Amino acid sequence: MLTYLPASQYVVNSWDAARVPSFNTEALGAGMDETDTRQAIKDTALELLVRHGYRGTSFGDISVALGTTRANIHYHFGNKQALVDEVLDDYMRTTLGALHAVWSAEGSCLAEQVGAMIGYSRARFQHFNPTGFEGQNWSLISRLRQDADLLGPRGREMLSHFGSELSALFDYALSAAGRRGELAPNVVPADAAQLLAAIADNAAPLTLSGGGFERLERTYRSLRQVIEKQSD
Repeated sequence: MLTYLPASQYVVNSWDAARVPSFNTEALGAGMDETDTRQAIKDTALELLVRHGYRGTSFGDISVALGTTRANIHYHFGNKQALVDEVLDDYMRTTLGALHAVWSAEGSCLAEQVGAMIGYSRARFQHFNPTGFEGQNWSLISRLRQDADLLGPRGREMLSHFGSELSALFDYALSAAGRRGELAPNVVPADAAQLLAAIADNAAPLTLSGGGFERLERTYRSLRQVIEKQSD
């Protein structure tokens, strides 16, 4: 049973909405302690998993990128499935926490929240697509869904759980927007939340199926135009 907090209870410390995880693939230093070593392995695994998926990432690939041995990675994580489960868990918590920070920022309006959401997604997109035309996946969730048959029960459960977490987060955010009087009179917050969750849950595929990041940005802005109350 997963234990993620309800969307209204995420605690995010010192998170910049435009920040993306730091993918540190530098070689392991001799002075690194156990915690630093584990984190360096996970950072490198995350980078490779997003780029190449479960099938295309091995302990050998990670060890070469880090300048360490496969035995060292086995020592810290045991097997590939355990490492991927931990990387995915960290990624989900970071992503959901960051999105909560975007959508619950004190004093922010719907337009600002949508803009921050676009900025957050763009930063992740550009990390893996610096020119904007590489056509590289940029979401661990999206990439691992392609290899879901290779994941263990916990990994598959986390992937399935991500969509429901998004729905809960956006339901909370759009309900708050409704209470602030920002939604059009005919908009049901729960329905708008489901549409927003569907876009966020498929953000990477939207950019890969044609149009690049601009397609995702247009989709977010179009939804905002439909659901937002227009000024008189």
